[in-house]
Amino acid sequence: METYADLLTAIAPVSGKMRTILDPATGDAVGEAPVHDVADLERAVAAATAAQPAWAALGHEARSATLLRAADAVERSAESLAHLLSREQGKPLNGPNARFEVGACAAWLRTAAATELTAETVVDDGQTHAEIHYRPIGVVGAIGPWNWPMMITVWQVAPALRMGNAVVVKPSEYTPLSVLALIQVLNTELPEGLLSVVCGGRDVGARLAEHPAIGKIMFTGSTATGKAIIRSSADTVKRLTLELGGNDAGIVLPDADPKAIAEDLFWGAFINTGQTCAALKRLYVHDDIYDDVCAALTSVAAAMPMGVGLDEINVLGPLQNQQQYNIVARLVEAAKDSGARVLLGGNPTPEQPGYFYPTTLIADIENNNPLVTEEQFGPALPIIRYSTVDEAVAMANALDVGLGASVWSADLDAARSVAARLQAGTVWINKHGAVDPRIPFGGAKQSGYGLEFGVEGLKALGVPQVING
Repeated sequence: METYADLLTAIAPVSGKMRTILDPATGDAVGEAPVHDVADLERAVAAATAAQPAWAALGHEARSATLLRAADAVERSAESLAHLLSREQGKPLNGPNARFEVGACAAWLRTAAATELTAETVVDDGQTHAEIHYRPIGVVGAIGPWNWPMMITVWQVAPALRMGNAVVVKPSEYTPLSVLALIQVLNTELPEGLLSVVCGGRDVGARLAEHPAIGKIMFTGSTATGKAIIRSSADTVKRLTLELGGNDAGIVLPDADPKAIAEDLFWGAFINTGQTCAALKRLYVHDDIYDDVCAALTSVAAAMPMGVGLDEINVLGPLQNQQQYNIVARLVEAAKDSGARVLLGGNPTPEQPGYFYPTTLIADIENNNPLVTEEQFGPALPIIRYSTVDEAVAMANALDVGLGASVWSADLDAARSVAARLQAGTVWINKHGAVDPRIPFGGAKQSGYGLEFGVEGLKALGVPQVING
């Protein structure tokens, strides 16, 4: 098994422009990443275009077998991949973090390989026989984020490959090394040219979105960037799957047990130190149990260690970059200035190395406060009181985003009734953010469109063809 150092050596650029990637927890250098340009992208697209027909011709069974071997390769390299991810992204090795993310890469590869997709007969009445088949798109462009760089890359790549497509990946400029290393491992089992990485800036992303040889773009990131991709892709009428910003609401009904749900509430909000699109970012709690929920959640949060990710004791890490740190700090200060009550945190230590912001819980905050209405994407959670379920539902639905939501209750029927009223692509009950490779996932409103995972995710990476006759 190669070591973390071996991985860095394998992906280190040998020539051309490069830049140093720094550890967000310490400021130390992690490694050198290439800085590709549009010419590099053109070469990658040409190679993908050349490799794709033979890959498509293999058929589902052979492609799935290759994906299973790729999953084995990820598992063989799991520890070195997790160490690189921890250093570059900042997330700790333990908890639902770096080792968890690498494990999820293997799990999604295996599920994409195993999910059955057969022709669907839509009419067979003795006179007409019509079936829907799904054919490869061709070349898919995958643009990923910095919060879960390896896992979300696999979310995009695995179904695309399974469906017979080639893929060109553009990682975030903040976390290119993790994606380069992951693709290096996957490519030990894939045909040459089929899957490549182009580590460029906005010009590369814009060209990928408009490129006439790219049949589909998959993007996870901000709503603003998603809108730019929509505009850039319009002239070539590309297919799109967009998982955009969220500001997920959770509603705790008055019959919930505060102590029983506190740890699940915590991880729903603070997984990956809050840097997750479908994390719980606004918590609405009924007056009857408001103080008890605040106390139970504070007790759990105060016990969660934060620090450098390679220290095995830590389960929370830094913000990944200065820009995100500044957003969290600004929003927490706005909450404090408004008179909201700080239950925990809210007091960063500027002289501390790294982009660490303390775990922060804010109570007695108005629903129109910026910490509630803007996506903080970090370790700060506002807790808002409500008196009636109608009031809670109205507040939860008030924003123009709707990626996920959750309802917390001892009464499943009551929880499902409230869930049906929430405007979100997924509503979890007594949990939050629990994605599953078998279950479709996608957003409502300005949180994007298109589905990932499961059968629906495979269909989204194919072109439907009806054979009628």
